[in-house]
Amino acid sequence: MPRVVDARNLYSEIGPTHMSPAVHGDLERIYVPNLRTDDVYVIDPNAMKVVDRFKVGESPQHVIPSWDLRTLWVANNAERRKTGSLTPIDPTTGKPGQSVPVDDPYNMYFSPDGKSAIVVAEARHRLDFRDPHTMAMQYSIEVPQCGGINHAEFSMDGKYALFTCEFDGAMAKIDMVDHKVLGYLKLTMPSTRIREGFDPSAPGASEICSSKKGMPQDVRVSPDGKLYYVADMEADGVHVVDGDSFKQVGFIPVGIGTHGLYPSRDGKFLYIASRGTHRIHGKRHGPGGVGVLDFATGKIVKYWKIPGGGSPDMGNVSADGKSLWLSGRFDDVVYRIDTTTGDVRQVKVGGEPHGLTVWPQPGRYSLGHTGNLR
Repeated sequence: MPRVVDARNLYSEIGPTHMSPAVHGDLERIYVPNLRTDDVYVIDPNAMKVVDRFKVGESPQHVIPSWDLRTLWVANNAERRKTGSLTPIDPTTGKPGQSVPVDDPYNMYFSPDGKSAIVVAEARHRLDFRDPHTMAMQYSIEVPQCGGINHAEFSMDGKYALFTCEFDGAMAKIDMVDHKVLGYLKLTMPSTRIREGFDPSAPGASEICSSKKGMPQDVRVSPDGKLYYVADMEADGVHVVDGDSFKQVGFIPVGIGTHGLYPSRDGKFLYIASRGTHRIHGKRHGPGGVGVLDFATGKIVKYWKIPGGGSPDMGNVSADGKSLWLSGRFDDVVYRIDTTTGDVRQVKVGGEPHGLTVWPQPGRYSLGHTGNLR
């Protein structure tokens, strides 16, 4: 796999000055998959308006940059039907190509060496390793004790990956060398969490956490590669896991329905989206917001509320690091959040936007999801 440039900061190559020659000439766009309307909206971030939209497959979940940065793949998982597909987008034109039939592609990652696309077949409890260009099947890894397998992060050396198990309140550790499950980790719930529907900062917002298991979502690693932060929608914060020993070592409260995780371009902060509810299907204008974690101290140093309420979910940071773009899952909008002031602007999109991607992004290669670049 490509070598780590800075062992103290594995995010060293995603700074604004590290744009790959591979993305030269690509359109500056935000690609938004809409789960309920089976389409992708394309936003010009400078004009702050939708400039294109096109139909894709059934139930598009995420837009995923390929390892070589030359294709953006829309994962249409078809919600437990047998009609899943991947739709390629050419980033130089912003236009879709012919969809490829693929079983249950809820999400997709790429092996650190670039030799495989890893289709996360959530409903099948399975990871399908495929050719990264044709999507022809190579082999599969069954992960039977990982209900709702969906998001992942890779170790600094690329030898293992941690996947979240949304419906089992757990993590799975996958050996990327010998292609097998190394083990499972049940995540410990906190003693308190935020009351459903309450502003996290309001008096009386805290309640005793009666949930027996969490609902882990996104996962990202610390700059030094030692700790993994696991967003938990049921626990209202991030679990902290030591990747090598595969043990939970802490928990940090953030906001109600903690969901998406995105490092800043300098690798100093982690933006943590909380979509304002513990429920899978929430209401409009909930008490959603974004917490800012300082990697160095492990503390939340800022919390930005969505004015009037909202449901920030998945997205990424702009190439210059000045804006955080997130889908408003239950409000049918996209948020652009100023990473200095927390100011929010919105763009109306289709039905139930989910894993949007910002393009182009700096970095040498993509590990998948909505742009986990290194």
